Amino acid sequence: MIEGLMRPAKILGRLAPERIVIAGYLFYIVAGTLLLMLPFAQKSGATASFTDHVFVASSAVSTTGLSTVSVYSTYSFWGQLIILGMIQLGGLGYMTAGSFISMAISGKMSPFQRDISSSVLSLPAGFEIAKFIKSVISFTLIIELIGAISLYPIFASHHAPNPLWQAIFHSISAFCTAGFSLFDNSFEDYRSDIALNLIIMILSYSGAIGFIVLSDWYEWLRGKRKSMTLTSKIIIWSTFWISVVASILMILDEALLNGKPLWDKYVSSIFQVMSASTTVGFNSIPIGSLSTSTLLLLILVMMIGASPSGTGGGIKTTAVSALWALMCSVICRRKEVQFSGKVIPEARIRTATASLIFYLFVLFAGIYLISLTDKSGIMELAFECASAIGTVGLSCGITSSLSEGGKWIIIALMFLGRVGPLSLAAAFFLRKASKKADKTEDIAV
Repeated sequence: MIEGLMRPAKILGRLAPERIVIAGYLFYIVAGTLLLMLPFAQKSGATASFTDHVFVASSAVSTTGLSTVSVYSTYSFWGQLIILGMIQLGGLGYMTAGSFISMAISGKMSPFQRDISSSVLSLPAGFEIAKFIKSVISFTLIIELIGAISLYPIFASHHAPNPLWQAIFHSISAFCTAGFSLFDNSFEDYRSDIALNLIIMILSYSGAIGFIVLSDWYEWLRGKRKSMTLTSKIIIWSTFWISVVASILMILDEALLNGKPLWDKYVSSIFQVMSASTTVGFNSIPIGSLSTSTLLLLILVMMIGASPSGTGGGIKTTAVSALWALMCSVICRRKEVQFSGKVIPEARIRTATASLIFYLFVLFAGIYLISLTDKSGIMELAFECASAIGTVGLSCGITSSLSEGGKWIIIALMFLGRVGPLSLAAAFFLRKASKKADKTEDIAV
């Protein structure tokens, strides 16, 4: 009997980590869909279809935030709680949560869990996986609790319905960079509330910069590290400059904000760039009314996205920074790729390059396919696809009007954005290492 129970674990242990991760997320999407379809999860009179439930479940697990129906009007408290649970699992990563539970019960991680976690978290050298996972759970609970406590008086002062639940829901949604809101127009009604904007930005940046930075910073404060790692320095450097440059460009360019008070214009621009760069997906201004140039700017920011071992999506700031360093090294004719005086390993450069190529391929394939199924403007469709694969959740307002085919294309992009196009490719095309090539031949580039 014991041997029979151990057989599934042995089978899983022989599978590639990428395949196990993909199967796990698929399982949670299916389970979430089935739960959302139950009568107690929906409000009376709700008209959500099967595709709508799959769409919301996929969006929650991938922490995207796009929705074809109103979350508040369609789902009951229990439905909203199910969505929040999927957001939390998606933000943490189900293997992180599972490994933490295993350690709490047995006091250790199994080799199987260690292998999967190593594949998912992609930690730099010097980080112990078991200790890192404990830090992830601790940081998450503490930050989300502080966020909920901070948001409660704000929602109460605005007479929002059930302010405590609003505070809890939006704190978790912000930290997990999910972008799900119980307000149909997100935070457009709260655009002038500086305190709310600031709290949401702090929560979102905390999730987006990744647990590597949080853990690294904490160890440095305790004197356990002499300095922060190169990974943390790259994340902080790139996140800062992307946010600053994009915010300035939006302030200077966006006609929608002209005529608004100067402070309101600054806050709205900074908040919207933050929303795109962290992939949280909240909006304080109507995205569909933005100029073409601003939409292109936000698409670029969404594509870059957040940072590794965090809750956000996108190509990742570290990958883009590595490619920037590669470009600079080629221009300066250096033999090694350097960033901040440190040499970046060739394997990381190859991974970053492959990630960018696969990401762009999947993105443009999605734009092409959805242009065949839906007749909205190409800019709106491109923005929707970039938001989906970047797990952002911003939309020009066309999500609910997508065709059935269009909805399934967006579902596929959200799923790919969560597991990573490169991971999916590795899972399906993984083969034993090929023999070394006999010859080397140059090509023109």
